[in-house]
Amino acid sequence: MANRPKHLEEICRRFGVAILYVFGSCADQVADWLEDRRCCLNIQNSDVDLGVVPEPGTRPNVKQKVLLTIAIEDFLRISRVDLVSVPEADPFLAANIIRGHRLYCRDPHAADEYDLFILRRAGDLIPLERERLALILGSES
Repeated sequence: MANRPKHLEEICRRFGVAILYVFGSCADQVADWLEDRRCCLNIQNSDVDLGVVPEPGTRPNVKQKVLLTIAIEDFLRISRVDLVSVPEADPFLAANIIRGHRLYCRDPHAADEYDLFILRRAGDLIPLERERLALILGSES
């Protein structure tokens, strides 16, 4: 595909995606493929994990999420994409997602601000998470 980033941008705009991330075990491979540093994706026995941030003021329904997933699977030519809505994700999962690769963003400045918000939110919750784990494991804080 001659211009993969442009094609992905068209998909994201069509489905109202403000930011798209790839994370997990295949993240580097997908990011390299998108930037033409790799001729093909060789993803077997795995899936591609994507984090999506919808355009401000929108809340995609299940059908829209499924159609977006199918469009991205077709674009990547793979059979399985796991799509996570970043605003709906656990704060620590959201932080893990943004540590992956940002594949698309409508507004780079707004995307940077969003990344900082996610990291701050996860950082603020670390003491509570430690306390929660201590209670679960039966040890003292």
